[in-house]
Amino acid sequence: MKDPLQELIRHISSGCLSEEEIARIADEAAQAYADPQAFLAANPDINYDDSFPIPLGEWVVVGSLPETVLFQADSYEELFGQIVASFGPEVSFVLKPKQLHKVEPLKALNRIQVQLGSLYPEKGGYVLVDFSEPLDDELQAVLVYRCDLEATQALAAAAGIHAAPAYEALRAEPGA
Repeated sequence: MKDPLQELIRHISSGCLSEEEIARIADEAAQAYADPQAFLAANPDINYDDSFPIPLGEWVVVGSLPETVLFQADSYEELFGQIVASFGPEVSFVLKPKQLHKVEPLKALNRIQVQLGSLYPEKGGYVLVDFSEPLDDELQAVLVYRCDLEATQALAAAAGIHAAPAYEALRAEPGA
């Protein structure tokens, strides 16, 4: 299971993690998936219990991703602010987080996706992908190159981790 996890983490990190970090996270997550009790016994500092809605291995993946890879927020304005910050000042965005302040969710997500789709055209732009189950925030997402989207979704599905393009997922919800 380590190799598919490593490939999944490589796709969702979009170059923000070193190969050593990717391998470490994948190795720990694979151990946690294979034998949760042994992993918890070997890592007593881990704050996980059976009441969590995701398996320990998935929790290890999500908890190991830095804030430049996993974006967690309660509003699209806040989420997009984190995304902009992760790129640093050298990347300019036409869309500003404050422009999303009173915008309904579907329109906000569409605007975010249009902006992200225009970045890194060699890879087809970025796609905002809902990732795993949010535990403490309303929204939890990663960025994936469009050219890697299908492979990322297949790898996530194989690991039992929810991964869906955020805009399309919200658009498909009843009443959206």
